[in-house]
Amino acid sequence: MIIDKVENFGLYRFGPAWQRAFEFLSTLTPDSPDGRYDIDGDDIFAIVMSYHTLTPEKAVFESHQKYVDIQTVITGAEGFECAFSDELNVITPYDADKEAAFYERTSHGQTRVDVFPGTFVMLYPHDAHIAGLLVGAESKLVKKVVVKVKIELLELEH
Repeated sequence: MIIDKVENFGLYRFGPAWQRAFEFLSTLTPDSPDGRYDIDGDDIFAIVMSYHTLTPEKAVFESHQKYVDIQTVITGAEGFECAFSDELNVITPYDADKEAAFYERTSHGQTRVDVFPGTFVMLYPHDAHIAGLLVGAESKLVKKVVVKVKIELLELEH
C-alpha cells in the first residue's frame, strides 16, 4: 500500500501506465459524472462514484488479483482500512468475473487512513481493503475515483 499526496505521484517510477493514470486524475472535477472511464481499454480504466460513507461494521474487506487500485476522493473524505489478505478469513474466494475476493474483518493487522482531496491510496493485490468508511461521527456524501491498472503494466524504472 502507498499513501501519498497526488502531487507526489512522480516520486514513484512505475512507468507509462502510472503516468497515464495520474494524468487522467488531473482531469477530474467535482462535476465529473459518475461512471466508467476507459483510459486504455481494460488495461487502465477508472470508475467515478458517489455514495455516503458508512461504519466499518457494514463493510467487508476485498482484494483484487489482476489490478492495482489507485483511489482518491474528489469531494468529501473517506476512511480506509487495510490488512494483508493472507492474514484474513475468506468469506468469498476470488471470483475472476468480479475480480475480487472478500474477507471478514479481524481485530489485528489493520491499518486505518483517511483520504481527502489531494491524497491517494494505491493498493496492491495483497492489500485487502475497506473503503467508504466514516471520517468523523456522521455519514457524509463522498465522490471518489478508483483507477484500475493491470499489475503487469507497472514497471520499476531505475
